[in-house]
Amino acid sequence: MSSRISSSVFSANGKRFREVFQHVGKDVVNYFPGHMAKGLQQMQKTLTQIDCIVEVHDARIPFSGRNPRFGDTLMVRPHLLVLNKMDLANMQYHQSIEEALKTGGVKKVFYTSCTENIDTTIKHKILPAVTELVTSVDRFNRSEAEDYNVLVIGIPNVGKSSLINALRRMHLKKGGKATPVGAHPGVTRSVMEKIRVSDKPKVYVYDTPGIMLPHIPNMDVGMKLALCGWHKKRTSRI
Repeated sequence: MSSRISSSVFSANGKRFREVFQHVGKDVVNYFPGHMAKGLQQMQKTLTQIDCIVEVHDARIPFSGRNPRFGDTLMVRPHLLVLNKMDLANMQYHQSIEEALKTGGVKKVFYTSCTENIDTTIKHKILPAVTELVTSVDRFNRSEAEDYNVLVIGIPNVGKSSLINALRRMHLKKGGKATPVGAHPGVTRSVMEKIRVSDKPKVYVYDTPGIMLPHIPNMDVGMKLALCGWHKKRTSRI
């Protein structure tokens, strides 16, 4: 995949950045290997034991790359969206972004940064939001359960495992990593056993592999995903 720089990349003083990518090729590389299909099937099988879905996505691309299959197969449970890596994003338009997402059907949106030692949203807002969502609907076969089970989902390399470790660290005062993390995608490759992240309320989470879109709709979305590190081999070509 290649692109050529627009002639308007730089102004006369050399300080203007490119506003658009002009692509030489039209082909988009799609990537949906077997472990992702298997992971999605595993997620579906665990739904009977799940009370809430937490979808994690990259705050730099809030409208690009979210997997539509999540909505088709998993959103029978209460759902909230966490836009992670806010420390890398331009937060100037976060309110309008939240409004647009909520107009599109997302009930709760939170911005987080797992690189911060104490992120106030992770510490004070996410678990209360989970509790509010779960207690506002019928829990069916889990109506008498005293704990809450949360499935954490998202595309690769958005910080799902980092969010779980941060929740555990802030609510249980536990150090170390309950679930492995890495600077590149693909560290988690299957749905893992549930991990306790809180005692009051008692909350357990399931870490899951990053599940890409089965089909990347266009080159612009593909470029945004690549630049945000959705695949270590693909990003090395940019």
